[in-house]
Amino acid sequence: MPLFLKKPLAVFDLETTGTDIIEDRIVEISIVKLMPDQSVKTKTLKINPDMPIPSVSSMVHGIYDQDVKDAPSFKKVAKELSRFFDGCDLAGFSIIKFDVPILVEEFLRAEVEFDLKNKRLVDAQRIFHLMEKRNLSAAFKFYCNKILDDAHSAEADTMATLEIIQAQVERYLDQPVFDNLGKKLGTVENSVESLAEITHTKMVDLAGRFVLNPENVEVFNFGKYRGQSIVKILQKEPQYYDWIMNGKFPRDTKRKLTEIKLRSFNR
Repeated sequence: MPLFLKKPLAVFDLETTGTDIIEDRIVEISIVKLMPDQSVKTKTLKINPDMPIPSVSSMVHGIYDQDVKDAPSFKKVAKELSRFFDGCDLAGFSIIKFDVPILVEEFLRAEVEFDLKNKRLVDAQRIFHLMEKRNLSAAFKFYCNKILDDAHSAEADTMATLEIIQAQVERYLDQPVFDNLGKKLGTVENSVESLAEITHTKMVDLAGRFVLNPENVEVFNFGKYRGQSIVKILQKEPQYYDWIMNGKFPRDTKRKLTEIKLRSFNR
């Protein structure tokens, strides 16, 4: 049925240089504005982020430096976008945690007013997760068609998890598994090795601060060096190692960083 609206609803999506709300920038914005009379207005703009787009991000959204080299900066289109959003509520998929904060950050950086006070936010991902649960009980019902009694009892949860894994192997046996970039992670086989390969191949430390990139090189997964080789950054900026070691990072993260540093020195 048509969505009942009292004022326009601007459904938008962003492509960015990365996932750091403070450091990263928008490279594309697309807005579909649904009017109360059900008419639709659209606006899609490529944006020059005034910084290189990391290759790992380009592999996700397909936008490379050459695609935005002649595009305007966000500051140049900020007033135009603010006018297009004016009087609208906002909607999107996973916008509350990322898209809205980074969009607001860009407007503030451009010194253009973008007030959320009178804008309602509708997040389709939040509705999806609330209505289609992705917890252990939901997985037990989906894979095993059973109700999980005594949920959050350690023994009941572990027994249910074992049944789920067995049911997953049976359901997906011999099926290939791909990540969000379309890279094959492996094939579901009836072995712990294949399941581990699919679920835990890219993490370097348990906190996920370091990961393996598509070339299986250990890279930073946060901050200003996100996506860059740990070894190369430590060689170029050795004080970055000290900053992490003296910072509020998990001990496992510090241990892994030290292992990487020592391994590079011993080559």
